[in-house]
Amino acid sequence: MTKRTLIRLNAGAERFNYRIAGLGFRDGHVLVHRAVHEPFWTFPGGRAEIGETSEETLKREMVEELGVEVSISRLLWIVENFFRYEHRNWHELGFYYLMDIPPEFPFQPHQIIHRVEDGNNHLEFKWVAATRTALTALDIPPYFIANEIENLPLAPRHLVWRDGNLDD
Repeated sequence: MTKRTLIRLNAGAERFNYRIAGLGFRDGHVLVHRAVHEPFWTFPGGRAEIGETSEETLKREMVEELGVEVSISRLLWIVENFFRYEHRNWHELGFYYLMDIPPEFPFQPHQIIHRVEDGNNHLEFKWVAATRTALTALDIPPYFIANEIENLPLAPRHLVWRDGNLDD
């Protein structure tokens, strides 16, 4: 197997990351995941490889993480995301897509329905209510998505998001 070249740059105590994520819905719920060692959840996805489009990245990541092929509906957000994590300031360029998850992927709301090992990370997945209240309670960055989950943009939106935990 060829070693993949994922897009991430380290610059001293700072890091740049290119991440692609998908929002998949079923019966009023959205799929989320987390690395079991982390207290927060995120939308499934991962880093792009050099030479790979953002849609190809999302499809590859979902096969690797979910074991199913998803279809991409449309781009929701392009986010310049600035946050602090693991004692570093991060600058992340994120593409967030609406995706369709095949019906054979398990659906049991509010419980862990899938686990997978991804490199050094042990990931777990669950369906949560696709509401502002549920996502806010879950602690799921980037936090603007909780405010828009019940009214997704009809056309792609570009925005800059800065978490309040950055060093000056």
